[in-house]
Amino acid sequence: MKRMPFIFGKSADFKNFTDRDAETDRLVTNFKSLINTTIISPRRWGKTSLVENVTEKIRTENNKICVCLLDIFNVRSEEEFYEHFAKEILKATASRWEEMAENAKKFLSQLLPKISFSPDSQAEISFGVGWEQLKKSPDDILNLAETIAQAKKISVVVCIDEFQSIGDFADSLAFQRKLRSHWQRHHNVAYCLYGSKRHMLLDIFSNAAMPFYKFGDIMFLQKISNKNWGEFVKKRFEETGKKITLAQAEYLAEFVDNHSYYVQQLAQQAWLRTKTSCTKAIIDDSLQGIKNQLSLLFVGQIEAMATTQINFLKAVLNGETAFQSQGVLKRYDLGTSANIAKIKTALMNKEIIDISAQKVEILDPIFKLWLKEEYF
Repeated sequence: MKRMPFIFGKSADFKNFTDRDAETDRLVTNFKSLINTTIISPRRWGKTSLVENVTEKIRTENNKICVCLLDIFNVRSEEEFYEHFAKEILKATASRWEEMAENAKKFLSQLLPKISFSPDSQAEISFGVGWEQLKKSPDDILNLAETIAQAKKISVVVCIDEFQSIGDFADSLAFQRKLRSHWQRHHNVAYCLYGSKRHMLLDIFSNAAMPFYKFGDIMFLQKISNKNWGEFVKKRFEETGKKITLAQAEYLAEFVDNHSYYVQQLAQQAWLRTKTSCTKAIIDDSLQGIKNQLSLLFVGQIEAMATTQINFLKAVLNGETAFQSQGVLKRYDLGTSANIAKIKTALMNKEIIDISAQKVEILDPIFKLWLKEEYF
């Protein structure tokens, strides 16, 4: 069976990775120069794929730089963070399980570390000290990457996905101060922090009152251009013996606002429906299929919204910008002008909209089409 030429729902490997040349070069330079980096963009725009491809590039070019990748999406507390962080640093800086256990005893001896292995060789780490003691003195863990880097005479880059999750920890501000106070003193380690909730990351890294303000280089990831998507889709069709014109490929990408996840999904569906040559009708039919598939999810999203939030989305779709004007408030039954800020915050927290340079945008292009064509 032929392997699918388009990837979505998981990070794209080198073959399925397109464009991002400038971002790749910038991130490679930052990793090699040990410059802390924050990557900010909405969900499913390719942050994880970018970091993983740069990681692979670094690993093949320089064996003196060790890259540790960890995802804290399911980490719900400071205690869980310490355990997960320590485990992943130990795994990334060791070439075998025995070395990992040795390093744990050597560099975390005061915490009485215990490493166990499950039947599938997954390592778990726990500490013999109590949580209160660990919370008061987490220095060994937060300095672990720097300590190992100095001992091994290497550089370490620690990449943390879904970093905004720390905002949900109890006493999050105190924890952020703790991280910043340790990490800013590291000279052999760089930290690359990114996640899927753009507005939360912006608050963490660009708010002057927050501990991580000016922590390092901030990269605002933009969408891949329509031209690059067109060339990529056309090439992948041709590699599998099928045809799509450049104009059709660009039309396909533009149909879903050049959104990385949906371009790959729509291209895959069009490819599956194409025997030899793709047509505009095939692309349209493929998009309708995706809309139908997601319609129940969209209905659920709508049912969870207040009436004023739904009305606000209608105003956005109709191109309104002066949301606090009396005309718009009355036309869409949005309540008072003071209510607009609450509506925006609620929809941003649900990751329905994004606001950039005062422009409101519905993040999911298929949801946007569904609202326009099926709901309103």
